[in-house]
Amino acid sequence: MAVFDVNQIVGDLHAVRCQWRESQKRSREPGGREFPSRDALAQVIEALKGALFPMRLGPPDLRQESEDFYVGHTLDSALHGLLAQVRLELTYSARHQGRGDADIETEALLAARSFAGALPGIRQLLDSDVLAAYNGDPAARSVDEVLLCYPGVLAMIHHRLAHQLYKLGLPLLARIAAELSHSQTGIDIHPGAQIGPGFFIDHGTGVVIGETAVIGQRVRLYQAVTLGAKRFPKDLEGKLQKGLPRHPIVEDDVVIYAGATILGRVTLGKGAVIGGNVWITYDVPAGGNVTQAVSRDSAGVEAAAQTLGSALI
Repeated sequence: MAVFDVNQIVGDLHAVRCQWRESQKRSREPGGREFPSRDALAQVIEALKGALFPMRLGPPDLRQESEDFYVGHTLDSALHGLLAQVRLELTYSARHQGRGDADIETEALLAARSFAGALPGIRQLLDSDVLAAYNGDPAARSVDEVLLCYPGVLAMIHHRLAHQLYKLGLPLLARIAAELSHSQTGIDIHPGAQIGPGFFIDHGTGVVIGETAVIGQRVRLYQAVTLGAKRFPKDLEGKLQKGLPRHPIVEDDVVIYAGATILGRVTLGKGAVIGGNVWITYDVPAGGNVTQAVSRDSAGVEAAAQTLGSALI
């Protein structure tokens, strides 16, 4: 007698799949296999990392005199791989929206070319992130150590690439690129988050940055910081409203220490310092300093923040 009734399980799984697909037809969800591949995009991202930083993240036997040849060959392969994935996402999206796919090839080419053209600017932003990590951590011995070893820098390489995909209207590819880093580093940055130059996440594990967060220049975060939403508004049918601004605005030169939780569309003013393990659901004025001692009472915190704000006017 068989140990497992595999035929019965196969039949039951088939029935469940059919039930799911039927429900998705009613909600106009596309079916089939015409959507991007996580594995294929992972290969593209790895190749792009090598093209962006060839002497550090490229092949170990690469010589500087061969650098441009390697970058050109790698980019050609990576961008054609990306183009294939862009086609798949646009096809998936068109079917989801119930529209034709006659212009998908043109849209895919424009998106891939736009992404390719953004790579030099992305490299400049990443240079500012690497320098911020090196200058902001006394334990860092070199920029090479930062680039090769720091999870916060790896997360930002993925984020800068993912954010560009997000801006080009490719949210599924963007989310896959972000989640590849999340699984490696424990740092969860939604690709929609807007992050200025010179951004540094020290240590990094457990950091969460939401989709509509806006972060200025030279901001530094430590581990387990959350820039999250306070509430999730629903429409008249009881469904969550998508895309509303619901995450914090962090202005230039803010420092947020380990374990701090900032929720809602609040603003942390320029140069503010947020202490470890505080819970903030209110605006903090420029130059403000919030610590556990102040934040034990939320009313007292708001009063202190307002008093500080008045003193600065």
